[in-house]
Amino acid sequence: MAELSMDQILAFLDRHEKKGLLRFVTIGSVDDGKSTLIGRLLYESGGVFDDQVAAVTSKNAEGKEEINFANLTDGLQAEREQGITIDVAYRYSSTEKRKFIIADTPGHVQYTRNMATGASTADAAVILIDARLGVLQQSRRHAYIANLLGIPHLLVAVNKMDLVDYGEAEFNAIRDEFQSFCDKLDFDAVSFFPVSALEGDNIVKRSERTSWWDGRPLLAHLEELEVRGSAEAQLVYPIQHVIRPDLDFRGYAGTLAAGTVRPGDEVKVLPSGKTSKVERIVTYDGDLEQAFAPMSVVLTLEDEIDISRGDVITTVENDLHISRKIDATVVWMAEQRLEPGRQYMIKHTTNLVSGAFTEVHSRVDMDTLEDQPAETLALNDVGHVTLSLNRPLVLDTYRANHVAGSFIVIDRLSNVTVGAGMIRSHGEDYQADSATVARGLTPTERAARFGQKPCVVWMTGRSGVGKIVVARALERRLFDAGHAPYVLDAARTPSIDRHAQGEAFGPLVEHAAVLLEAGLLTVVTFTSPRREDRAKARELLGADARFLEVAFDAELATCRARLQALGRDPAEAEQAYESSVDPDLVIDGDELNIEREVDRLVRVLENVGAIGI
Repeated sequence: MAELSMDQILAFLDRHEKKGLLRFVTIGSVDDGKSTLIGRLLYESGGVFDDQVAAVTSKNAEGKEEINFANLTDGLQAEREQGITIDVAYRYSSTEKRKFIIADTPGHVQYTRNMATGASTADAAVILIDARLGVLQQSRRHAYIANLLGIPHLLVAVNKMDLVDYGEAEFNAIRDEFQSFCDKLDFDAVSFFPVSALEGDNIVKRSERTSWWDGRPLLAHLEELEVRGSAEAQLVYPIQHVIRPDLDFRGYAGTLAAGTVRPGDEVKVLPSGKTSKVERIVTYDGDLEQAFAPMSVVLTLEDEIDISRGDVITTVENDLHISRKIDATVVWMAEQRLEPGRQYMIKHTTNLVSGAFTEVHSRVDMDTLEDQPAETLALNDVGHVTLSLNRPLVLDTYRANHVAGSFIVIDRLSNVTVGAGMIRSHGEDYQADSATVARGLTPTERAARFGQKPCVVWMTGRSGVGKIVVARALERRLFDAGHAPYVLDAARTPSIDRHAQGEAFGPLVEHAAVLLEAGLLTVVTFTSPRREDRAKARELLGADARFLEVAFDAELATCRARLQALGRDPAEAEQAYESSVDPDLVIDGDELNIEREVDRLVRVLENVGAIGI
């Protein structure tokens, strides 16, 4: 083999450096052949070493050597043992025309979060569909998430065509069904390919076995896709660290999320809004005349401005928004459901702030792409939510900028990432929203902070029937589950007669109304002996909240004995009492099992939607 001259080597390196880079991700349902396709692609384009091929080559039952292409990407031992992809596997490849970074993502539903991670930086997505099984819900879910993440190009590889005898009818049926689904999305382009990753059909070279198809092979299509440049967008530069090695230097380190910057450019700093000019672009190898996304650099400014981590440097005309309120689409990635009102940590650019979901508007049906009413999101659900932050952030929409328009949701206790969000729009800050300020907080908003909805549990029955002991146990159970309950009884409101009738009944309802306004799960344990009074309470308190009448019933002797044991007058049990006609729940006070009755009460609260949302 002839030796290459230095000029030839330098020329080769120069050509290689100037090649365009395409990041693409393989997605689809489990066992559709994603890893096999990438392995075939790498092998036929010369992207793997001989020792790598040898490591995945074995002899079959007939003594013929076979290459397990999937194992070229399934690098984890657990993946090879189970024959599935678990984590995202990144591979690098290069052809004469282009360089590639390939992300092989899992197909299992339980690993959808890994798929979203791998797709988040991709310029194109290759989705595989098994020719035998057709379009599955997981195929639709992955395509929807890819579109949600802003991937412009979708390449649909109908795989395992060798198992359907390369049938044109089978290919066309899948193409038509999936194209109809994709028409509801907004990909720049959707292309279809009949392939066999195992046999190599239409991966790198056109196959004679699909003579009825006149398209280009998959690799040729990938080589010629146009890639959007983030450097062409408006400058977005989140500050990661302020560098101050001495009194003469103040630099701001970070990674350009979008756009280009040069010395002399006029910029503004958010959230302060102060303006200055870029003085220097500093790197370890020296100053630059220009920097562009996604380069990591240090900027210095001509003016002394108070800047800290999380601030954003941008162009003067860039209309980024500063807000505490976010309208977003969220992909939920945790077994534990999203809890409205619960505090989560929100990671946005270089900021980490706390916040809560104030409302779940809808959940996307992956079969029809229609929005369905929802109060929470479960694992792998995609939904439309409103998020309230405890301090303002510098925001953009995801469509305008993927970095400033996205965030992740982190559980505060486990520190696990439980969701990924794309900002649809950003609401006005509460201080600027005069209508919101004038209206104030509603009981529903306050209750949502505790993962509940306004509710009154009105416990009624003779004195000594067991209302208070069950109410206290219920209060403890709800509190331990993260809710905010409050038991309203005579001990806490001594100004109100424990029987609460006549003139005393009005103040009792007023006290309960105040607790409801505070968003608490309110448990009332007064005797309230008259049906008419209890009906009035339901009318007044149940208008904007759930009202549950829980009737306790016990023999008079049981009530007298309990009162006597508590050191109270047993005659209290003999006062006139009108039993409930149609209560929401009846509790047997004679055979009182506190744990059992609390279980029943919790189930009723869940059934009416007061908790468990």
